[in-house]
Amino acid sequence: MSPSAAQRRTILSHPAGWIASGFGAGLSPLAPGTVGSAVALLPYPWLRELPLWGYLAFVAAVFVLGIWASRVLAARLHIEDPGCIVVDEFVGQWLALAFAPPGWIWILVGFLLFRLFDVAKPWPVSWADRRVGGGLGVMLDDALAGLLAAAALAVLVWGVAHF
Repeated sequence: MSPSAAQRRTILSHPAGWIASGFGAGLSPLAPGTVGSAVALLPYPWLRELPLWGYLAFVAAVFVLGIWASRVLAARLHIEDPGCIVVDEFVGQWLALAFAPPGWIWILVGFLLFRLFDVAKPWPVSWADRRVGGGLGVMLDDALAGLLAAAALAVLVWGVAHF
């Protein structure tokens, strides 16, 4: 469900709301998680130019910032895990693509794999989604979905290279 006008004002009136909503991407009336994942691709060409340690440090910093922003926004909205929070999709998408080879096809495959694992919530994603609360819970399930997508992408890349 799309946020009401009052909720939009609450979201956009605090820095945590801007961060948690992916600078407004989470306000999309349709599929805010998918929109958030797509918006996360915009800085990806810049991110992939970083050395791996820099890339992972940046993602870790956004993960920690996302815990804070998600906790603050959820408290301000009085909703445990509002759908408008998409900073978790940013982190999950960036983790899914952390080891992706160059090429738009691998970006597309990584995007689709992350969305699959985020929506299907296989273990341990489902465990984190059910058992871990607060800002950490909001961020952790998507980070785990991103790691599973990265592993699946690595297997696909290996398969293409070897067959």
